Amino acid sequence: MAGQGAPGIYVDADACPVKDEVVRVAERHELVVTFVSNGGLRPSRDPMIRHVVVPKGADAADDWIVEHVTAGDVVITADVPLAARCVEAGVHVLGPTGRPFTPESIGMAVAMRDLKQHLRETGEIKGFNPGFSARDRSAFLSALDQTVRRALRAAKA
Repeated sequence: MAGQGAPGIYVDADACPVKDEVVRVAERHELVVTFVSNGGLRPSRDPMIRHVVVPKGADAADDWIVEHVTAGDVVITADVPLAARCVEAGVHVLGPTGRPFTPESIGMAVAMRDLKQHLRETGEIKGFNPGFSARDRSAFLSALDQTVRRALRAAKA
């Protein structure tokens, strides 16, 4: 199944808690996974798993992903600005909790991110994120499998 026309899976990997789950789903569908990070990831001998190390910098991984994805690919990221750029490019985007970023939802996601950033900067709220749970991991697995199946169907059409 891997090859011309098959979607790729790109992972904003530096702080991604679902790397193993991505690999499991990708193996089941015979898709190439590209982990993009500033370093620190152990390379894989599996030819279907690629690691790209980008220079240190605020948006280096984001920029690399946006430059290399094509419409129909799948991106895994918790970074809302990256998600917005990918959605604009026609990419399927999922957060690590299984939350999809779509053309219909990305505007609200960006607005909420900006609001929370403003509230943190003004001291109105603390900058803590909720812990990552087994329920989040399960929801992600289900959402990724559905998203990959949708991407594969679209690639065949």
